[in-house]
Amino acid sequence: MVRAPGAPGAGRLPGRPIGDVLGAARQRLRRLGPAEAFEAVRGGALLVDIRPQAQRAAEGVVPGALHVERNVLEWRLDPGSEARLPQATGYGQHVIVMCSQGYASSLAAASLQDIGLVNATDLAGGYLAWARAGLPCQPGTVPPAAGCAP
Repeated sequence: MVRAPGAPGAGRLPGRPIGDVLGAARQRLRRLGPAEAFEAVRGGALLVDIRPQAQRAAEGVVPGALHVERNVLEWRLDPGSEARLPQATGYGQHVIVMCSQGYASSLAAASLQDIGLVNATDLAGGYLAWARAGLPCQPGTVPPAAGCAP
């Protein structure tokens, strides 16, 4: 139910502010910095890039990362899902979720933990931190759209 501003009972409806939800998600994760994530991937962890295609084209990509857009992530990585990808090998798999700046990836990694992927985590600072750290990446192929934040 949506209430008009100033109407009786108007104000915040039941729920939590997104900052609280993000904080709770991050408390459950052992977030990795870029260098630590790079080493984990070298050791067999699966790096999953959840950025939309347009954002990957504008910012760049990490070679070898699995591209799974956020709206289908749980279905593609749940080993028990009929829609899983072949890379979804088991509930104990070490999955590192990457977005642009490390916000959406925290929520996504917590959601993967909720479906049983106990070793899911995210890349603190996202793709932009990875690229700034000088780790392997390929530059974007198109300039960002005018007025759009990265």
